[in-house]
Amino acid sequence: VQLQACGGGLVQPGGSLRLSCVASGSISSINAMRWYRQTPGKQRELVAGITRGGSANIADFVKGRFTISSDNAKNTVYLQMNSLKPEDTAVYYCYAVIRVHPFGSWGQGTLVTVSS
Repeated sequence: VQLQACGGGLVQPGGSLRLSCVASGSISSINAMRWYRQTPGKQRELVAGITRGGSANIADFVKGRFTISSDNAKNTVYLQMNSLKPEDTAVYYCYAVIRVHPFGSWGQGTLVTVSS
């Protein structure tokens, strides 16, 4: 499974961005998709996840501001980010949970910078 993430950029506080992650390869082996983020010196943290069946969960620290969704016809997962704060600045990564080896696949990161 290969993942291609895009949609990052520079946005002012209070603004919005939508990240996209397109999957290719063995799509049928994907059980779930997740978004993580990482800032320098910190561990990568889980932001949101969605199962193949559409069950979604959002981390408490972004709940009410971020939503995750998927378009199975386009093999794409989205992370809608609203009311962005400077502390949301990070490199965002998408990740596929795969039911066969290697059991997971990372996309390249996309940088989100929230600054005035």
